[in-house]
Amino acid sequence: MKTLLENSVKKAMDYSEYNLLFKQLVAEGRTTGEPTQEKIDYTKLNFSRTKRLDKTAEIAEESVEVFKNISEKQTWLVISEPWCGDAAQTLPILNKIAQLSENIDLKIVLRDENPELMDEFLTNGSRSIPVVIILDEDFNVINTFGPRSKAATKLVADYKEHHGKIDDAFKEMLQVWYNNDRGVSIINDILEALIVKA
Repeated sequence: MKTLLENSVKKAMDYSEYNLLFKQLVAEGRTTGEPTQEKIDYTKLNFSRTKRLDKTAEIAEESVEVFKNISEKQTWLVISEPWCGDAAQTLPILNKIAQLSENIDLKIVLRDENPELMDEFLTNGSRSIPVVIILDEDFNVINTFGPRSKAATKLVADYKEHHGKIDDAFKEMLQVWYNNDRGVSIINDILEALIVKA
């Protein structure tokens, strides 16, 4: 497992490389993984969401202080895909956090190119993304986060219970929720993940 994590970090992209790939895919009308028109459309939509969050996302001052005071070096290895809506909401927030601390190294790998890694971090048996794997300097797993914040996960579970499945109406509702939440739930869950293991 440790070798798998170490090798994954070695071949991972940083946030700017990931965004370059994102931009190129949109320019060429492509996506990653199994290309479907839906995934191509989501890739384009997610690129604009990511760009907006890169500009507008903010972290509360009290949270800024916690992240700045992380004293141990960590790698935050994220399993993601450009077509994933939850990843588009999460990665810009993670990048803002990583920029606050010289001890956080944000790295990103694509799910569909890394099935062995993905299968070590399943959510209820499924390959749900994004998954954030917080690693110490020796590639030990400190904690994990994802694929959504606890608050967003509850929304999904409640909707599935009442409607049986996730549909387009829910996806629109979730997007509105993300817009209103402004990354606060993600930040709080990441803080909890760090504090629990501190």
